[in-house]
Amino acid sequence: MGTSGAASLQVTVVDEQGRPVPDAVVFLDSVQASKVVRPMAQVDMAQQNKRFVPDVLLVTRGTPVAFPNRDTVRHHVYSFSPTKRFELKLYVGTPAQPVVFDQPGVAVLGCNIHDQMIAWVVVVDTPYRAQADADGRVVLDNVPPDAYQLRLWHQRLPVGAAAQAQALSMTDKSLALRVVLRKLEAP
Repeated sequence: MGTSGAASLQVTVVDEQGRPVPDAVVFLDSVQASKVVRPMAQVDMAQQNKRFVPDVLLVTRGTPVAFPNRDTVRHHVYSFSPTKRFELKLYVGTPAQPVVFDQPGVAVLGCNIHDQMIAWVVVVDTPYRAQADADGRVVLDNVPPDAYQLRLWHQRLPVGAAAQAQALSMTDKSLALRVVLRKLEAP
């Protein structure tokens, strides 16, 4: 999106002790952002070595997600989350139909066979989104001027907790912020 007057936003996400929070999900919500968001091309959340890969998947509303089983054992993938309820009963290979995540929120996934398997699909209604790198940093480019809600989410937030939010006004000037993600549970 090469929007004229657009700027970059750099966010460094830290915990309450000032340590970086890798893999934090950072996104900008606004009425205008929800009007320009588009589904992504199909993405995968595989099962491999009895784990979901990746364990956190960030997608835009309407994105189809395939669940290829790369293990030699069967998996039974499900979500009972209000964001997306579905069940892929015992299977190997890749189910014929991907699951379309059509409303914003966080869907927690599990496997009925392997209780240790847990993952999250974070569905956002904005094209301005990313996951933090190992240093807790995210750069969002080409952000048009607007009044946004800067939202942060991480899998170590208490179960069912909403994304942390704060108002943010973007102008045509680039901005760098350091944001504390509160109430994280121990890793």
